[in-house]
Amino acid sequence: MNLINEIEKTIQEHIPDALILVHNINNDGEHFEAIVISESFNDLGLLKQHQAVMKPLKVAFDSNVHALALKTFSLKKWNETKQNHAIIEQKIKEKYQ
Repeated sequence: MNLINEIEKTIQEHIPDALILVHNINNDGEHFEAIVISESFNDLGLLKQHQAVMKPLKVAFDSNVHALALKTFSLKKWNETKQNHAIIEQKIKEKYQ
């Protein structure tokens, strides 16, 4: 299993309802970006959302992932702003529909 799949799997295990996109932003195997959309984030501030994603990843990948850029959206926020993120919306549709 490659590292992108492992990151996605780890997030999915801890946030089962999440829609997740992970990519290696520099194609170097060390710098990643994760986009996580979850209904469980609806009542959480941005800091708590990021903590919910980062805590399990830190345990699983303490030495493997050099950098992870993180974008999180509550499902409510995503539905309100997805028109501003057309590329992400298209990738989510391709992956989950």
